[in-house]
Amino acid sequence: MPLSLNKFKHFFIISLLSTLISGCGFHLAGNYQLPKSMQQLNFDSNDQYNEISRLVKASLIQQDVKFTNQRDTTILRLGQERFERGTLSLFSSGQVAEYELIYTLQYSVIKPSTDAQSFEIMIRRDYLDDPRSAQAKSREREQLLNEIRQQATKLIMSQLAQLD
Repeated sequence: MPLSLNKFKHFFIISLLSTLISGCGFHLAGNYQLPKSMQQLNFDSNDQYNEISRLVKASLIQQDVKFTNQRDTTILRLGQERFERGTLSLFSSGQVAEYELIYTLQYSVIKPSTDAQSFEIMIRRDYLDDPRSAQAKSREREQLLNEIRQQATKLIMSQLAQLD
């Protein structure tokens, strides 16, 4: 008999935790609940084939968004992405030791019969620069840029999920 009471306690605790977690709005990372007005989108970008456009479009497809060219649907328009590089520190010889990458992306959401909502994403990252390993640093910089674009995509999806 104690075994069935123990099973009941486990079942009750698991049920209670499941209810609490789902009731508080918890969802897995990357699983965005887009508003109904975003289920059909007109996707527009300066360059449809650049990396950020490809990443955002893939995330939208993952959320079952249908793309259309109709004028009476919500338009997601990506602007030009910008990378700036600033100096953070120098070696004693005067060479740059550490850089700061600043990534900026502007985008807007235009819903039918409303004004456009404009957003800007700015992500800052710093990285060390060793002139003796230039090839490795070049690959590291490319990997860093890809990570920044992935983070920007997640931020866009998160902000789209909050619109309504």
